[in-house]
Amino acid sequence: MKKQVLLILGLNLLALLAATSAFAATGLPWEAPITTLRTSLTGPVAFGVAIIAIMITGAMLIWGGEINEFAKRGSYIVIVIGLLVAAQNAFTIFFPGIAGAGAII
Repeated sequence: MKKQVLLILGLNLLALLAATSAFAATGLPWEAPITTLRTSLTGPVAFGVAIIAIMITGAMLIWGGEINEFAKRGSYIVIVIGLLVAAQNAFTIFFPGIAGAGAII
């Protein structure tokens, strides 16, 4: 009976140590490419492209005349992507201390 309790405690301790070392790992292989992609999509060039995309698609929707449904939906997608990129950059400008900070644990 005592050997079984010691065996169970030993296995639990081993599992705890293995879980702790697994969660302590840093530098996962996909972190660098995701950080590069985030930097590319939120930089000043992306902000300028987003503003231009918003202006062009807005003008197309206003003065485009008779455009088919496919072109209209495509322009909606472009304007939404432009607004998302512009909003993220505006959020970074207005709230520099908390933008891009991620989760605080």
